[in-house]
Amino acid sequence: MEIEKEMKKVTLGHEFGAGAACLKCKDKCEGFELHFWRKICRNCKCGLAEHDVSMNSEENKKVGKLFEDTKYTGLIAKLKTDGIPSYQGNMVTITLPSPNTAYTVPPMASSTMVPPSPTAAYAQPAVTSPGPVPIGSPAQAQGKPLVLSTHVTVTPVKANKVPVTANVTAANAVPVPKDVPMRSVTYEWAPPVANKHLAVRYIELLPPEKRPVAGTQGAAYRRHQMDRQLPEHDQDPSKCHELSPAEVKQMQQYVRKCKDEALGVGDVLLPEEMAQIQAGGAGAAAAGSGGTPGRATPGSGTDQSAGLRPARGSLGTAATAGAINSGLPQNNFSCHHCKKPMLLGEPAVYAERAGYDKLWHPACFVCCTCSELLVDMIYFWKKGKMYCGRHYGDSEKPRCGGCDELIFSNEYTQAEGQNWHLKHFCCFDCDCILAGETYVMENDKPICKPCYMKNYAVKCASCQKAVEPEAQRVSYGEHHWHAEPDCFKCSGCTKCLIGQRFMAVKNCLFCSVECKKKVMT
Repeated sequence: MEIEKEMKKVTLGHEFGAGAACLKCKDKCEGFELHFWRKICRNCKCGLAEHDVSMNSEENKKVGKLFEDTKYTGLIAKLKTDGIPSYQGNMVTITLPSPNTAYTVPPMASSTMVPPSPTAAYAQPAVTSPGPVPIGSPAQAQGKPLVLSTHVTVTPVKANKVPVTANVTAANAVPVPKDVPMRSVTYEWAPPVANKHLAVRYIELLPPEKRPVAGTQGAAYRRHQMDRQLPEHDQDPSKCHELSPAEVKQMQQYVRKCKDEALGVGDVLLPEEMAQIQAGGAGAAAAGSGGTPGRATPGSGTDQSAGLRPARGSLGTAATAGAINSGLPQNNFSCHHCKKPMLLGEPAVYAERAGYDKLWHPACFVCCTCSELLVDMIYFWKKGKMYCGRHYGDSEKPRCGGCDELIFSNEYTQAEGQNWHLKHFCCFDCDCILAGETYVMENDKPICKPCYMKNYAVKCASCQKAVEPEAQRVSYGEHHWHAEPDCFKCSGCTKCLIGQRFMAVKNCLFCSVECKKKVMT
């Protein structure tokens, strides 16, 4: 019955985004018109993400569907009555002091960590860690931003272990002066942590062109990656083209396996906080980062989008700010990807499926296949490697070069280094089946001979006829000739120039200076 329901679902994909202008092709595209199975515009061959369509609601639905029936539904969304997560994208506007004052630290807020000596029996690290915002403080009541300084004393431990306990003393609230210039930035996505300094620092550690600031190249990059890395047709049978009941069943089994064994969302924490959590000091660390005691999944069991809206006036802690400002390397915390040490106070990304003994720099949390940032920290972990959704799917099933869907049928064809549904190995221009027909690969897409001759073939500069794909030709610059005596000949004496020295002037060929003078003068 469930398979029959999936088969009967009808999507309105052809109506969504219809007529939208192409941001890439501009006026060359008449407006978005979805191809009936290729997932691209019929007019310009670009995808929906390249067109001027507001995708926020669609992306939210897609991510919500991805996390449906997983343990993460409680983290990122409240469920509707029908059980489908109502995911809300983490767009947030963060107001902080301008860069020259954002990380001002009171003298008392020291932030250093002494790494354990490999030969010493004991180490005495002194760590500062974020603390809770004092509720009802005078500064907060007046709507003033706060900078908090919290001292944490770590009990000495053996050199090969992380700190064991953390005792938090009273937090000292330091109001930000009224005359400090403030700066507001809207991010289309930010990591779901309560500490705004930590969220902003995470984004600052990404390459400038990939920071998801609204209205910038980085926001467009995130949008493209959302479409590229998490294709709907990899997780929802109703988004696929004409699946058989057997294929629907296989796809459902694949999606279930993907969710149970590979899918995850990264956590952002300071490495020193994670060390405290692992050592049993989760209570103190969680108070500053929004974490759940004993776990490194901030906001567990709550609406994660709420985690992006810290208490009014909370700017983070002076401990975090001071740590960010210090920039000291922590050799006992190294990035799993680049193997370089983390800097003191720099946020790290953790992946539960990989184990919390591994951590990544924000810019290093990438797919092992395409090396692109994992959009919204959504990852797929398999055999010790980190994948984006697309390349995890490629590691499990062949992908059709025509419709871009994973292939769940037993029969498919391989051509030009790609896999194809039998019915989808057809001309990219006119959709005619190419089995047993002559075709030409143009921009990695198969084109039938008639379409090639009409749209792609070059013209012979001599006879002005199109050069057939199987015909030999001679090219010089932007000019082309049939490699035949009737076409590739001297414009002066008509001597065949195949295998001979020649001079080319515009679209004319000459065997000698004399012939050139004869014709050109």
